[in-house]
Amino acid sequence: MGITSFTLFGAWYARRFDKPDALIGLYVVFVALSQIVAAKIAEYDLGFITVTAPAAVLIYSVTYLFTDIVNERFGRREVHKMILIAFVTQLALVFFLWLGTELPPAPFWTDQEAWDSIIGLVPRITVASWVAFLVSENLDAWVFDWFRRVTGGRYLWMRNVFSSVPALSVDTLLFISIAFWGLMPMGDLIAGQLYTKWLVGLVNIPFMYLNRWLMFKTPHRA
Repeated sequence: MGITSFTLFGAWYARRFDKPDALIGLYVVFVALSQIVAAKIAEYDLGFITVTAPAAVLIYSVTYLFTDIVNERFGRREVHKMILIAFVTQLALVFFLWLGTELPPAPFWTDQEAWDSIIGLVPRITVASWVAFLVSENLDAWVFDWFRRVTGGRYLWMRNVFSSVPALSVDTLLFISIAFWGLMPMGDLIAGQLYTKWLVGLVNIPFMYLNRWLMFKTPHRA
């Protein structure tokens, strides 16, 4: 809930200035941070089961809420634009991290090994994250827009859930398959990501309604 609450500022900004700038900026930050935070594998106690998944799962799952909010207010074309911006940002991030890794450390700086273990890039994982990101985020944009047209703009919860949950599932299957096939236990990794992402997807439902209220119902002040 703490992570998801950052979307509320973007929704207020969209209402106040009629622009998606804040939503796009936050979206880019969430996507970029996910690339770094994913280096840590965390344990999640979901009450009925304890699973393991990258620490970035909770951050990355909220990116689909950002695309749904922008889709609701500004349309699908704007979402595809923000996905492109975020992808180029990922390319820049990877390049800068690689550059920082390749620069020789100063003689008195003894943390190069720790840097490499956390920040060091694994090409297979990097490519997996890019493929999963482009496919799943654009899928979410298409499905959300399709549901809105089919339902005539009604049933917000339906287009929020039935666009985000399948997209999150596709993201998990693509990323885990490309990144870890033959290296790690696929079933445990896939299950851990799916359970945590679906849980975030359910938490996002009331926030989606709250964000729409902020975008369309809050009185506009000059």
